[in-house]
Amino acid sequence: MLSDNQKKLVGYCGLYCGACGIHQGRIKQAVENLRKTIYAYGFNKFAPELAKYEPAFQHCAEFEKVLDGFVKTFGECPGCIVRQCCRQKGYAICVECTEMDTCEKLLRLVGTLENLKRIKAAGVSSWAKEMQKKVDAGYCQLDEMIK
Repeated sequence: MLSDNQKKLVGYCGLYCGACGIHQGRIKQAVENLRKTIYAYGFNKFAPELAKYEPAFQHCAEFEKVLDGFVKTFGECPGCIVRQCCRQKGYAICVECTEMDTCEKLLRLVGTLENLKRIKAAGVSSWAKEMQKKVDAGYCQLDEMIK
């Protein structure tokens, strides 16, 4: 049987949130690591001087805002059009929808239809347990996406 937390990790779209780089905090961590490196070398302090040699450094302040935007938008799970659609239709997961195989919202998301078909065949509980085992072993969907 699935715990309440595991149930929450099964996304409407068929992605397992526990395997998501956003949910695992990878984007937030990457931004923090980049900032630490920039500050450790002091690049933020002498960007105006660096801009004399590389014009891109004149945009350091804007770059900081972009990094803030990544953390603000993707530091936690963002709003999701698939989630909104399922809630409007009263579905707990997209496998309940007759339009699943042709849904434009799902077709834009990598791996969702394959996962939804596995969920439909194996059942949500079985699939979620399988995914949690993978996550416990270090799996993150982002690793597949950036190969």
